[in-house]
Amino acid sequence: MQIVAISVDPSDVSQRHAKKMGYTFPLLSDSDAAVIKRYDVLHPGAGPKGKDIARPAEFYVDSSGTVRWVNLTENIAVRARPEQALAAIDSSASH
Repeated sequence: MQIVAISVDPSDVSQRHAKKMGYTFPLLSDSDAAVIKRYDVLHPGAGPKGKDIARPAEFYVDSSGTVRWVNLTENIAVRARPEQALAAIDSSASH
């Protein structure tokens, strides 16, 4: 299993943020929002100075590329708890 995060921020900004936060997983840059649009989580104009950002979201995508679980919120401060994500992964693995 591989955990990654994706942001619309440029790569250098994402890398600085990942280092500051102590992330041990990759924080990828999607500066043109291609992946973010593909997963339909673009929040146009919601960022600083009216910049497009991604809606807060977590996805579990299996090794075949199938989305098995999605957690979407409207509040940037709300995220799935680790135990929620792990339960979704365990549930998908048992099917």
